Amino acid sequence: MEHASVKGYKGLGMEGWIARWYAANTGKSMEDFRALARRISPELAPGSAVLELAPGPGYFAIELGKLSSYQITGLDISRTFVEIARRNAQEAKVAVNFQRGDASHTPFADETFDFILCRAAFKNFRDPLGAVREMYRVLKKGGHAVIIDLRRDATQKSINELVDQMGMGWMSTVFTKFTFRFMLLKRAYTRKQFEEFVSQSEFHHAEIQETPTGLEIRLLK
Repeated sequence: MEHASVKGYKGLGMEGWIARWYAANTGKSMEDFRALARRISPELAPGSAVLELAPGPGYFAIELGKLSSYQITGLDISRTFVEIARRNAQEAKVAVNFQRGDASHTPFADETFDFILCRAAFKNFRDPLGAVREMYRVLKKGGHAVIIDLRRDATQKSINELVDQMGMGWMSTVFTKFTFRFMLLKRAYTRKQFEEFVSQSEFHHAEIQETPTGLEIRLLK
């Protein structure tokens, strides 16, 4: 593989002011989270057990919880994000179990969940292959997982257009473009790399859709 299965950095979550900054800025794109929840919801039966890995401020999980009686859990390595997500869920009056943990070593029993989502976070995992294998372990037979993330070969032009659509102030826009260029793109994976991760897991096969800036990987157990 072009990347080692375990990355050199520790994969620590965002904490403190940077987590609060991220929550405030992604909160300006709430319609994106609502649209994703509306797209995913028809795939799930009422009462489905759902896991979101690295939910950050919890926006998707909360929006999904508004649509039906799902049993939703969010697992994030960041203490700050868990606190923010719990507060957001309480304010929205939606029952979501947000807790702290590592995506490659989750605290859940085998075959616990019907559906798993990981959005905009997979590139930050220290052990990406371990995370894919863990998704397989905790999924029920017939369950599926969706990973949505940045693609490593995205052009700077497409990244700039994406950031410009986020509606942030000029300082946050400049900082976000800098972060994409010098940090996030370096951590992200290509389609081929995702295919290699999957081939080394029990999933063996993935359906992958591409956009100018991202990849959506669907995995069926």
